[in-house]
Amino acid sequence: MKKIINIIIAIAIISLLILTGSSYADALNSFDIETSKTTVRPGEEVTVTVRFGQQLGAYTINVAYDDNIFEYVRAEGGTANDTTDKVIVVYHDTTGGTNPRENMTVTFRAKAGITTSNPTEFTVTAEGMANPDASINYDDITTPIVKNVTVEPEYINYTLKLEHTGNIVKGKEIPMTLSYTSPMGHYYEHARLVAEATTPAGATVKLLATDKARLEHDIIESGWGDAQGFKIGGKDVAQVLQVRGIFSEVGNYSITLKLIDRDNSDTVISQETFQFTAQEETQTNPGVTTPENNQTTKPTETSKNETPNTLPKTGENIYIPIIIVIVGLISCYVIYTKKK
Repeated sequence: MKKIINIIIAIAIISLLILTGSSYADALNSFDIETSKTTVRPGEEVTVTVRFGQQLGAYTINVAYDDNIFEYVRAEGGTANDTTDKVIVVYHDTTGGTNPRENMTVTFRAKAGITTSNPTEFTVTAEGMANPDASINYDDITTPIVKNVTVEPEYINYTLKLEHTGNIVKGKEIPMTLSYTSPMGHYYEHARLVAEATTPAGATVKLLATDKARLEHDIIESGWGDAQGFKIGGKDVAQVLQVRGIFSEVGNYSITLKLIDRDNSDTVISQETFQFTAQEETQTNPGVTTPENNQTTKPTETSKNETPNTLPKTGENIYIPIIIVIVGLISCYVIYTKKK
């Protein structure tokens, strides 16, 4: 009798273990998430897809996000509740296992007006997971699964310019304007402006600028700004620098401007090459008429057989009034004599 009781107890224990094992099976090792984009622009949407690895008839999925960067748009695969920084999606197959799901999605939109690069992440946890007929319950996923994304604006390359007006005369300082601009420039913590030059044989060129401390720098020789670089980037970048160029000899020169990233082994951010021609100074003598500075042309010589249409005016003749007076006096005398 005692032996029979022991057998019954053993069977009961085994049955209990079997039933317990059926309620919690192995964890969903194939549970994973993915995003439709890894880089998102302001105003664009990104979808987070949660893949279960097998069919589920019930689940609660929590998708956490940075509400300073994203806003919730919609969800597919359950009833969604947005708690501002987390979207909770609950699903339960009310058909009794005929409408299971293998995945669910949540879509977010990056907020407009973002002007910097923002690395961020979506984190996913899960609970209440069961197979289609609810005969198996799966372990909760309490350690968040993380997916990284970056929200940043559409950056536009920096435009470099080096401009001047008038002619370049050898040996003389030429006022020039140096600028770098971008409607939306990528951010760099330590950028620097440098220049290189190609000159005629034996010639030199300088590109001089004065800083706030009134120290003069030759950008071609030593670059511009702090040796460690300066911060640039953002919306409507427009930096203008007044410089002076000195070209030592007549000939053709080229100057290449470069923006470099000091934090990335001086990688070139943007560069542009400009061509210049230096000339001799034009010597002018006020007493000498040259075709370049004289607008007066020589009178046209007429042929010996031609008579000019008009004569040139040479001034008044003082003898004409005297002759008229004499003729008048003589006329008066003749008339007086006849009357006598």
